[in-house]
Amino acid sequence: MIINGEEFQIRSWTLEDIPNLARHANNAKVSDNLRDGFPYPYSETNAEVFISAQLDAPWNFTIAINGEATGGIGLVVGADVHRFTAEIGYWLAEPYWGRGITSKAVHALTDYAFQHTDLVRIYATVFETNRVSMRVLEKNGFQLEGILRKNVIKKGITMSSYLYAKIKE
Repeated sequence: MIINGEEFQIRSWTLEDIPNLARHANNAKVSDNLRDGFPYPYSETNAEVFISAQLDAPWNFTIAINGEATGGIGLVVGADVHRFTAEIGYWLAEPYWGRGITSKAVHALTDYAFQHTDLVRIYATVFETNRVSMRVLEKNGFQLEGILRKNVIKKGITMSSYLYAKIKE
């Protein structure tokens, strides 16, 4: 699948993306806002293992700028009674922050998923310290559903996360 935005493209990962993924993901400021499954430091071996696992993943993509993998975005679709719900996750390389690219990518993938699947709800949880990501979701019509108090530990710090969701209209 390919979604073309004005300044970016959402496309499947390829093995050719390994060096760019390793370079852009190896950033503590990126890692600080993601789950521990996203390691720091981030090596080419980490990139190779990740991309190899994504080659057949239907909803995990890179955000490419000028053809270069510069971030990631994807959905994890629920199972059983949650099969019409998906969790969205995303990150973008620091040199591209502040340009609205992440907001546009979230908008594009969310719209695509609602138009081409039976999903009725897409949600995200955001660390309490990540106000920028909260704003990305709010700009895209996600609503704050609740605060999950002291439910995550990142780098030894216990903090709350904010649960946002968007419902298909």
